[in-house]
Amino acid sequence: MPRVSEEHLERRRRQILDAARRCFVRKGVHETSMQDIFAESGLSAGAVYRYFKSKNEIVAANLMAVVGDLQAFLVDLTTGDRLLPLDEILEAIAEKLTGLSGEDGPVRLAPQAWALAMYDPDLADHLTRSFAGLREIWGAYLRRLVGEGRLPAGTDVEAASKTLFAIMPGYLLQRLLIGDVAPQDLKRGIRALANAALVARPVV
Repeated sequence: MPRVSEEHLERRRRQILDAARRCFVRKGVHETSMQDIFAESGLSAGAVYRYFKSKNEIVAANLMAVVGDLQAFLVDLTTGDRLLPLDEILEAIAEKLTGLSGEDGPVRLAPQAWALAMYDPDLADHLTRSFAGLREIWGAYLRRLVGEGRLPAGTDVEAASKTLFAIMPGYLLQRLLIGDVAPQDLKRGIRALANAALVARPVV
């Protein structure tokens, strides 16, 4: 009997994840049952459980796919031959998030997953590692800015990378819940705040 190809396995896994995401977005994670996922995917319980042990594992897999996509996107933005200014990078990330937040967009699942992570240690571990990876990408970008003289040599890169990371979920929540924020708002906002007179002078 021929072995199932890796391509087939990945297609089936993607089928399950896409079906589950549609259910999560439509009904919410808590209200979605595994039976809902079986029906939406058109697969049997056995077929689904072959790939995922639980609903929360499916939530985590969906979220990790999105985070991995965002990490790759941010790496491309921050490591190119041309060192992009911060306002352009934030605008590009916001455009990416906007594109992923449509009616069936995968990032619509993010706030629900963050809530689940508060009491699911496995999901929390996944998110912790993923978020740390995103912050490190920001850190590498900031160190590059320092190296090229665009930021002072004494810049607190660790604190700044945490701050830049915080902008991403903030933008997403505004996009999903309020709906009045656009990528250009981040670009204009960073430019408006880029004034040394707005911050306290460091204590010597």
